[in-house]
Amino acid sequence: MGQALGCIQVDQSTVAIRETFGKFDDVLAPGCHCLPWCFGSQVAGRLSLRVQQLDVRCETKTKDNVFVTVVASIQYRALAEKASDAFYKLSNTRGQIQSYVFDVIRASVPKLDLDSTFEQKNDIAKSVEEELEKAMSHYGFEIVQTLIVDIEPDEHVKRSMNEINAAARMRVAASEKAEAEKILQIKRAEGEAESKYLSGLGIARQRQAIVDGLRDSVLAFSENVPGTSSKDVMDMVLVTQYFDTMKEIGASSKSNSVFIPHGPGAVRDIASQIRDGLLQGSSIQE
Repeated sequence: MGQALGCIQVDQSTVAIRETFGKFDDVLAPGCHCLPWCFGSQVAGRLSLRVQQLDVRCETKTKDNVFVTVVASIQYRALAEKASDAFYKLSNTRGQIQSYVFDVIRASVPKLDLDSTFEQKNDIAKSVEEELEKAMSHYGFEIVQTLIVDIEPDEHVKRSMNEINAAARMRVAASEKAEAEKILQIKRAEGEAESKYLSGLGIARQRQAIVDGLRDSVLAFSENVPGTSSKDVMDMVLVTQYFDTMKEIGASSKSNSVFIPHGPGAVRDIASQIRDGLLQGSSIQE
């Protein structure tokens, strides 16, 4: 009905292109417009001013010969003041943008290795945006934003990268485990050394106490029994300890047979050896 009366409606965020007898006449803003068809006026088409998004998948090769698929997201819109250029100069806007994206990505990524491609994806996006902005501004379009949303290496490359990372983490774990075992061994050795030191100190003190006790016994016996010398008392004490030791060996159920010299002469020799050993131990402690 409106078209029959020569009136049209242009929606919000949209412009209409008016032609008169096939020639561009004006850009119609949102609202109601009078379009006298009897004078050759007509609407050639409509152009949306909303931000549109185009996702581009581009396969290329890095500097270290790894094939990757770069996914770029281009957000663009037509400019109201250049609506005629956007409508007449380009027949396939999305195809044109895609060609420029392919050109920039395939010129930038081969200069970088795989790791650098991931690290510098913002620089790649900036290069794409600058090139698109410079090219598409002549056609009445504005590039709002360009994003590199994904970089996908080949499946075999991703598997290899995961294996490399796993091996590196296992190597670090093995190194940490070896370091922990080293610390445990050091602490264990230090503990054993400290234990042996304390054990030796205890044995030395025990022997010192035995020597001190024997000395006191000898002095007391010499004072209480006239006519006996310290040597006689010492020999008697050592012989007594010798027989006590023989008794304990014989009374033990788990002891093996022990063959040692026995007799008055042997007892005298054993007493001399024990006495000499105790005196040497006493002199070392002092």
